[in-house]
Amino acid sequence: MKLDKTDRKILQLLQADASIPLEQIARQVHLTSTPAWRRIQKLEKAGVIERRVVLCNAERLGVGVTVFVAVRTGQHNAQWLDRFARGVRDIPEVLEFHRMSGEVDYLLKVVTPDIRSYDAVYKKLIKVAELSDVSSSFSMERIKYTTALPVDYAG
Repeated sequence: MKLDKTDRKILQLLQADASIPLEQIARQVHLTSTPAWRRIQKLEKAGVIERRVVLCNAERLGVGVTVFVAVRTGQHNAQWLDRFARGVRDIPEVLEFHRMSGEVDYLLKVVTPDIRSYDAVYKKLIKVAELSDVSSSFSMERIKYTTALPVDYAG
């Protein structure tokens, strides 16, 4: 889907606040409500907008410890990956799960209340599949955090 300047502005507005009223979006992109709504629907239908969500404060929900977990494995086959991926998906503390290039095979972003709770997650993780090495790095400070993707590359 080719995005124009107006589409990109709509995406920026929605990424900043998905609850922004349609009338406000329309005004900021110099359209009336109906054409603005049609553009949003088109972006959803094309899969550019996957879903609209609420971002919660991890500290206030009691999961203020962020851990990046680097996993190495000697297994590089589809069956192993399928079992590992299913197991990781079932651990709610795992927010992100990436297959990597380089020395680390997989990288996970995990949130927990404390180190003891992370240890419980670790024990679940090592039961899921055979792993060669698991290395955990605790985030000391979150310096930048955003869920907004850059839109200038689209279109």
